[in-house]
Amino acid sequence: MGLGLIQAAVGFGLVVVLFMVVLFVIFLLASAVRIVKEYERGVIFRLGRVLGGAKGPGLIFLIPIVDKMVKVQLRTVSMAVPPQDVITRDNVPAKVDAVIYFRVLDPNRSVLEVENYILATSQISQTTLRSVLGQKDLDDLLTNREAINEELQVIIDEHTEPWGVKVSAVEVKDVQIPQGMQRSMAGQAEAERERRAKIIAAEGEYQASERLAQAAERLESPTALQLRLFQTLAEISSEQSSTVILPVPIDLFRPYLGDTNGSDGSYEQPRVRRTEEREAERRYEEAVGQALSEQQAVQELAPDGTNPPLAPPTPAEEASALSEEQMPSEEPPKPSSS
Repeated sequence: MGLGLIQAAVGFGLVVVLFMVVLFVIFLLASAVRIVKEYERGVIFRLGRVLGGAKGPGLIFLIPIVDKMVKVQLRTVSMAVPPQDVITRDNVPAKVDAVIYFRVLDPNRSVLEVENYILATSQISQTTLRSVLGQKDLDDLLTNREAINEELQVIIDEHTEPWGVKVSAVEVKDVQIPQGMQRSMAGQAEAERERRAKIIAAEGEYQASERLAQAAERLESPTALQLRLFQTLAEISSEQSSTVILPVPIDLFRPYLGDTNGSDGSYEQPRVRRTEEREAERRYEEAVGQALSEQQAVQELAPDGTNPPLAPPTPAEEASALSEEQMPSEEPPKPSSS
Protein backbone atom coordinates (compact mmCIF):
# COMPACT_ATOMS: atom_id res chain seq x y z
CA MET A 1 0.00 0.00 0.00
CA GLY A 2 2.73 2.39 0.95
CA LEU A 3 4.76 1.45 -2.12
CA GLY A 4 1.83 2.33 -4.36
CA LEU A 5 1.51 5.75 -2.79
CA ILE A 6 5.19 6.42 -3.34
CA GLN A 7 4.98 5.39 -6.96
CA ALA A 8 1.92 7.62 -7.47
CA ALA A 9 3.69 10.60 -5.95
CA VAL A 10 6.77 10.02 -8.10
CA GLY A 11 4.58 9.79 -11.23
CA PHE A 12 2.78 13.02 -10.36
CA GLY A 13 6.10 14.78 -9.87
CA LEU A 14 7.34 13.64 -13.24
CA VAL A 15 4.21 14.96 -14.90
CA VAL A 16 4.66 18.34 -13.24
CA VAL A 17 8.30 18.49 -14.29
CA LEU A 18 7.44 17.61 -17.85
CA PHE A 19 4.76 20.24 -17.87
CA MET A 20 7.18 22.89 -16.62
CA VAL A 21 9.72 21.87 -19.25
CA VAL A 22 7.12 22.21 -21.97
CA LEU A 23 6.15 25.65 -20.74
CA PHE A 24 9.78 26.72 -20.66
CA VAL A 25 10.32 25.52 -24.21
CA ILE A 26 7.22 27.35 -25.40
CA PHE A 27 8.45 30.53 -23.68
CA LEU A 28 11.86 30.21 -25.32
CA LEU A 29 10.31 29.71 -28.72
CA ALA A 30 7.99 32.68 -28.22
CA SER A 31 10.88 34.91 -27.26
CA ALA A 32 13.03 33.69 -30.14
CA VAL A 33 10.54 34.28 -32.94
CA ARG A 34 9.39 37.82 -33.82
CA ILE A 35 7.28 39.16 -36.68
CA VAL A 36 8.10 42.62 -38.11
CA LYS A 37 5.45 44.38 -40.24
CA GLU A 38 6.08 46.10 -43.54
CA TYR A 39 6.12 49.62 -42.06
CA GLU A 40 8.37 48.58 -39.16
CA ARG A 41 12.03 47.80 -38.70
CA GLY A 42 13.74 45.97 -35.85
CA VAL A 43 16.98 47.08 -34.17
CA ILE A 44 18.55 43.98 -32.56
CA PHE A 45 20.81 44.17 -29.53
CA ARG A 46 22.92 41.10 -28.75
CA LEU A 47 24.38 41.28 -25.30
CA GLY A 48 23.95 45.06 -25.45
CA ARG A 49 25.53 45.61 -28.85
CA VAL A 50 23.70 46.53 -32.06
CA LEU A 51 23.69 43.62 -34.44
CA GLY A 52 24.20 45.14 -37.90
CA GLY A 53 21.47 47.22 -39.54
CA ALA A 54 17.76 47.22 -38.92
CA LYS A 55 15.98 43.94 -39.61
CA GLY A 56 12.69 43.30 -41.30
CA PRO A 57 10.09 43.06 -42.48
CA GLY A 58 9.03 39.45 -42.01
CA LEU A 59 9.90 36.65 -39.54
CA ILE A 60 12.99 37.19 -37.37
CA PHE A 61 14.62 34.59 -35.06
CA LEU A 62 16.35 35.77 -31.92
CA ILE A 63 18.51 33.95 -29.42
CA PRO A 64 16.50 33.79 -26.22
CA ILE A 65 17.89 35.79 -23.29
CA VAL A 66 20.81 36.96 -25.49
CA ASP A 67 19.06 39.05 -28.14
CA LYS A 68 16.67 41.97 -27.65
CA MET A 69 14.81 43.78 -30.43
CA VAL A 70 13.37 47.33 -30.55
CA LYS A 71 10.75 48.06 -33.21
CA VAL A 72 10.75 51.42 -34.99
CA GLN A 73 7.94 52.68 -37.27
CA LEU A 74 8.82 54.17 -40.63
CA ARG A 75 5.47 55.79 -41.36
CA THR A 76 5.06 59.58 -41.47
CA VAL A 77 3.92 60.98 -38.14
CA SER A 78 1.72 64.09 -37.97
CA MET A 79 2.18 65.79 -34.63
CA ALA A 80 0.40 68.91 -33.42
CA VAL A 81 2.59 71.53 -31.79
CA PRO A 82 0.86 73.02 -28.70
CA PRO A 83 -0.09 76.72 -28.94
CA GLN A 84 2.86 78.97 -28.16
CA ASP A 85 2.71 82.52 -26.78
CA VAL A 86 4.78 84.69 -29.13
CA ILE A 87 5.63 88.40 -29.15
CA THR A 88 6.31 89.54 -32.70
CA ARG A 89 9.04 91.96 -33.70
CA ASP A 90 6.54 94.86 -33.71
CA ASN A 91 5.56 94.02 -30.07
CA VAL A 92 2.22 92.36 -30.78
CA PRO A 93 1.34 89.39 -28.55
CA ALA A 94 -0.02 86.36 -30.37
CA LYS A 95 -0.72 82.70 -29.76
CA VAL A 96 0.40 80.40 -32.58
CA ASP A 97 -0.01 76.67 -33.08
CA ALA A 98 1.33 74.47 -35.85
CA VAL A 99 1.53 70.89 -37.13
CA ILE A 100 4.72 69.04 -38.08
CA TYR A 101 5.14 66.02 -40.37
CA PHE A 102 8.20 63.78 -39.96
CA ARG A 103 9.36 60.17 -40.46
CA VAL A 104 12.29 57.98 -39.47
CA LEU A 105 14.93 57.39 -42.13
CA ASP A 106 17.60 55.61 -40.03
CA PRO A 107 16.09 53.30 -37.35
CA ASN A 108 19.46 52.64 -35.69
CA ARG A 109 20.20 56.33 -35.06
CA SER A 110 16.64 57.02 -33.93
CA VAL A 111 17.20 54.44 -31.17
CA LEU A 112 20.87 55.09 -30.37
CA GLU A 113 21.13 58.89 -30.65
CA VAL A 114 18.01 59.98 -28.78
CA GLU A 115 15.95 58.48 -26.00
CA ASN A 116 12.54 59.28 -27.46
CA TYR A 117 12.67 60.80 -30.93
CA ILE A 118 8.97 61.78 -30.94
CA LEU A 119 9.21 63.78 -27.71
CA ALA A 120 12.50 65.34 -28.80
CA THR A 121 11.04 66.40 -32.14
CA SER A 122 8.04 67.95 -30.38
CA GLN A 123 10.24 69.98 -28.03
CA ILE A 124 12.55 71.26 -30.73
CA SER A 125 9.49 72.25 -32.81
CA GLN A 126 8.05 74.35 -29.97
CA THR A 127 11.27 76.21 -29.28
CA THR A 128 11.94 76.83 -32.98
CA LEU A 129 8.40 78.09 -33.49
CA ARG A 130 8.77 80.68 -30.71
CA SER A 131 12.21 81.86 -31.82
CA VAL A 132 11.39 82.20 -35.53
CA LEU A 133 8.01 83.88 -35.14
CA GLY A 134 9.47 86.32 -32.62
CA GLN A 135 11.62 87.74 -35.42
CA LYS A 136 8.68 88.39 -37.75
CA ASP A 137 6.21 91.25 -37.96
CA LEU A 138 2.52 90.60 -37.52
CA ASP A 139 1.82 91.45 -41.17
CA ASP A 140 4.41 88.89 -42.31
CA LEU A 141 2.95 86.32 -39.95
CA LEU A 142 -0.52 86.81 -41.42
CA THR A 143 0.35 87.18 -45.10
CA ASN A 144 3.67 85.39 -45.67
CA ARG A 145 2.84 81.94 -44.30
CA GLU A 146 4.61 79.93 -47.00
CA ALA A 147 8.01 81.51 -46.40
CA ILE A 148 7.66 81.08 -42.63
CA ASN A 149 6.66 77.41 -43.00
CA GLU A 150 9.66 76.74 -45.22
CA GLU A 151 12.03 78.45 -42.77
CA LEU A 152 10.65 76.42 -39.84
CA GLN A 153 10.99 73.18 -41.79
CA VAL A 154 14.64 73.86 -42.63
CA ILE A 155 15.61 74.74 -39.06
CA ILE A 156 13.81 71.80 -37.42
CA ASP A 157 15.16 69.36 -40.01
CA GLU A 158 18.73 70.48 -39.27
CA HIS A 159 18.21 69.65 -35.57
CA THR A 160 16.56 66.26 -36.16
CA GLU A 161 18.92 65.01 -38.87
CA PRO A 162 21.46 63.51 -36.37
CA TRP A 163 18.60 61.46 -34.92
CA GLY A 164 17.76 59.85 -38.26
CA VAL A 165 14.47 61.80 -38.43
CA LYS A 166 13.40 63.67 -41.57
CA VAL A 167 10.99 66.62 -41.17
CA SER A 168 9.01 66.85 -44.41
CA ALA A 169 6.72 69.81 -43.66
CA VAL A 170 5.75 72.36 -41.01
CA GLU A 171 2.48 74.27 -41.25
CA VAL A 172 1.33 77.18 -39.07
CA LYS A 173 -2.33 76.46 -38.43
CA ASP A 174 -3.74 79.39 -36.49
CA VAL A 175 -2.66 82.81 -35.25
CA GLN A 176 -4.68 84.28 -32.40
CA ILE A 177 -4.27 87.98 -31.62
CA PRO A 178 -5.99 90.17 -28.97
CA GLN A 179 -9.47 91.54 -29.57
CA GLY A 180 -8.26 95.15 -29.57
CA MET A 181 -5.75 94.37 -32.29
CA GLN A 182 -8.44 92.62 -34.29
CA ARG A 183 -10.67 95.71 -34.12
CA SER A 184 -7.75 97.91 -35.18
CA MET A 185 -7.02 95.65 -38.13
CA ALA A 186 -10.70 95.65 -39.08
CA GLY A 187 -10.70 99.46 -39.04
CA GLN A 188 -7.56 99.54 -41.15
CA ALA A 189 -9.09 97.14 -43.66
CA GLU A 190 -12.29 99.22 -43.80
CA ALA A 191 -10.31 102.42 -44.38
CA GLU A 192 -8.36 100.70 -47.15
CA ARG A 193 -11.59 99.59 -48.80
CA GLU A 194 -12.99 103.13 -48.60
CA ARG A 195 -9.79 104.49 -50.14
CA ARG A 196 -10.07 102.05 -53.03
CA ALA A 197 -13.76 102.92 -53.49
CA LYS A 198 -12.99 106.65 -53.65
CA ILE A 199 -10.19 106.08 -56.14
CA ILE A 200 -12.45 103.97 -58.33
CA ALA A 201 -15.23 106.58 -58.14
CA ALA A 202 -12.80 109.36 -59.03
CA GLU A 203 -11.46 107.34 -61.94
CA GLY A 204 -15.02 106.80 -63.15
CA GLU A 205 -15.73 110.54 -62.92
CA TYR A 206 -12.57 111.28 -64.87
CA GLN A 207 -13.49 108.86 -67.64
CA ALA A 208 -17.05 110.20 -67.69
CA SER A 209 -15.74 113.77 -68.04
CA GLU A 210 -13.63 112.70 -71.01
CA ARG A 211 -16.67 111.11 -72.64
CA LEU A 212 -18.77 114.22 -71.91
CA ALA A 213 -16.11 116.41 -73.50
CA GLN A 214 -16.17 114.24 -76.61
CA ALA A 215 -19.98 114.38 -76.64
CA ALA A 216 -19.87 118.18 -76.32
CA GLU A 217 -17.62 118.35 -79.36
CA ARG A 218 -20.14 116.27 -81.25
CA LEU A 219 -23.04 118.49 -80.06
CA GLU A 220 -21.55 121.83 -81.17
CA SER A 221 -24.29 122.12 -83.79
CA PRO A 222 -27.44 123.86 -82.40
CA THR A 223 -29.63 121.34 -84.18
CA ALA A 224 -27.87 118.35 -82.57
CA LEU A 225 -28.03 120.04 -79.17
CA GLN A 226 -31.73 120.70 -79.59
CA LEU A 227 -32.39 117.09 -80.57
CA ARG A 228 -30.50 115.94 -77.49
CA LEU A 229 -32.58 118.29 -75.35
CA PHE A 230 -35.80 116.89 -76.76
CA GLN A 231 -34.58 113.35 -76.09
CA THR A 232 -33.79 114.28 -72.49
CA LEU A 233 -37.24 115.82 -72.05
CA ALA A 234 -38.82 112.64 -73.43
CA GLU A 235 -36.88 110.55 -70.91
CA ILE A 236 -37.82 112.81 -68.01
CA SER A 237 -41.51 112.88 -68.98
CA SER A 238 -41.88 109.23 -67.98
CA GLU A 239 -41.30 110.23 -64.33
CA GLN A 240 -44.58 111.88 -63.42
CA SER A 241 -44.00 111.89 -59.66
CA SER A 242 -41.32 114.60 -59.71
CA THR A 243 -40.87 118.12 -61.01
CA VAL A 244 -37.73 118.73 -63.03
CA ILE A 245 -36.29 122.18 -63.69
CA LEU A 246 -34.12 121.98 -66.77
CA PRO A 247 -31.93 124.97 -67.75
CA VAL A 248 -32.10 125.67 -71.47
CA PRO A 249 -29.55 127.82 -73.39
CA ILE A 250 -31.11 130.99 -74.79
CA ASP A 251 -29.32 130.40 -78.10
CA LEU A 252 -31.79 127.63 -78.86
CA PHE A 253 -34.70 130.10 -78.88
CA ARG A 254 -32.93 133.09 -80.51
CA PRO A 255 -34.25 132.23 -84.02
CA TYR A 256 -37.81 132.37 -82.61
CA LEU A 257 -37.44 135.46 -80.38
CA GLY A 258 -35.52 137.73 -82.78
CA ASP A 259 -32.64 140.06 -81.89
CA THR A 260 -32.79 143.39 -83.77
CA ASN A 261 -30.38 145.03 -81.36
CA GLY A 262 -27.67 142.43 -81.83
CA SER A 263 -24.22 143.28 -82.98
CA ASP A 264 -24.57 141.60 -86.34
CA GLY A 265 -28.36 142.02 -86.85
CA SER A 266 -28.63 138.54 -88.32
CA TYR A 267 -31.75 137.54 -86.36
CA GLU A 268 -35.06 139.42 -86.87
CA GLN A 269 -38.61 138.64 -86.06
CA PRO A 270 -40.42 137.27 -89.14
CA ARG A 271 -43.55 139.41 -88.63
CA VAL A 272 -41.58 142.66 -88.39
CA ARG A 273 -39.60 141.65 -91.46
CA ARG A 274 -42.79 141.07 -93.46
CA THR A 275 -44.20 144.44 -92.34
CA GLU A 276 -41.08 146.24 -93.49
CA GLU A 277 -41.21 144.47 -96.86
CA ARG A 278 -44.84 145.53 -97.38
CA GLU A 279 -43.99 149.12 -96.43
CA ALA A 280 -41.10 149.16 -98.91
CA GLU A 281 -43.36 147.84 -101.68
CA ARG A 282 -45.96 150.50 -100.91
CA ARG A 283 -43.39 153.29 -101.05
CA TYR A 284 -42.00 151.94 -104.29
CA GLU A 285 -45.44 151.86 -105.86
CA GLU A 286 -46.11 155.42 -104.73
CA ALA A 287 -42.80 156.64 -106.12
CA VAL A 288 -43.32 154.92 -109.45
CA GLY A 289 -46.88 156.26 -109.71
CA GLN A 290 -45.76 159.82 -108.92
CA ALA A 291 -42.98 159.59 -111.50
CA LEU A 292 -45.39 158.37 -114.17
CA SER A 293 -47.87 161.14 -113.45
CA GLU A 294 -45.17 163.81 -113.74
CA GLN A 295 -43.96 162.26 -116.98
CA GLN A 296 -47.45 162.38 -118.42
CA ALA A 297 -47.78 166.04 -117.42
CA VAL A 298 -44.54 166.87 -119.17
CA GLN A 299 -45.59 164.97 -122.31
CA GLU A 300 -48.72 167.09 -122.50
CA LEU A 301 -46.54 170.24 -122.74
CA ALA A 302 -44.34 168.81 -125.47
CA PRO A 303 -46.32 169.83 -128.71
CA ASP A 304 -44.82 173.34 -128.69
CA GLY A 305 -41.39 171.77 -129.10
CA THR A 306 -39.86 173.42 -126.04
CA ASN A 307 -39.74 170.43 -123.65
CA PRO A 308 -38.71 167.02 -124.98
CA PRO A 309 -40.65 164.01 -123.72
CA LEU A 310 -39.16 162.07 -120.85
CA ALA A 311 -38.19 158.47 -121.41
CA PRO A 312 -39.63 155.83 -119.11
CA PRO A 313 -37.34 154.87 -116.18
CA THR A 314 -34.93 152.00 -116.72
CA PRO A 315 -34.80 148.92 -114.44
CA ALA A 316 -31.55 150.22 -112.88
CA GLU A 317 -33.23 153.52 -112.02
CA GLU A 318 -36.20 151.67 -110.57
CA ALA A 319 -33.88 149.56 -108.35
CA SER A 320 -32.00 152.66 -107.14
CA ALA A 321 -35.28 154.39 -106.45
CA LEU A 322 -36.49 151.36 -104.48
CA SER A 323 -33.34 151.33 -102.34
CA GLU A 324 -33.72 155.03 -101.64
CA GLU A 325 -37.38 154.58 -100.74
CA GLN A 326 -36.50 151.92 -98.16
CA MET A 327 -34.43 154.49 -96.23
CA PRO A 328 -36.83 156.20 -93.75
CA SER A 329 -34.92 159.52 -93.65
CA GLU A 330 -34.96 160.32 -97.40
CA GLU A 331 -37.79 161.40 -99.69
CA PRO A 332 -38.60 159.50 -102.89
CA PRO A 333 -36.68 160.90 -105.87
CA LYS A 334 -38.47 163.21 -108.26
CA PRO A 335 -37.74 163.33 -111.96
CA SER A 336 -36.14 166.58 -113.05
CA SER A 337 -37.72 168.58 -115.86
CA SER A 338 -35.51 170.24 -118.43
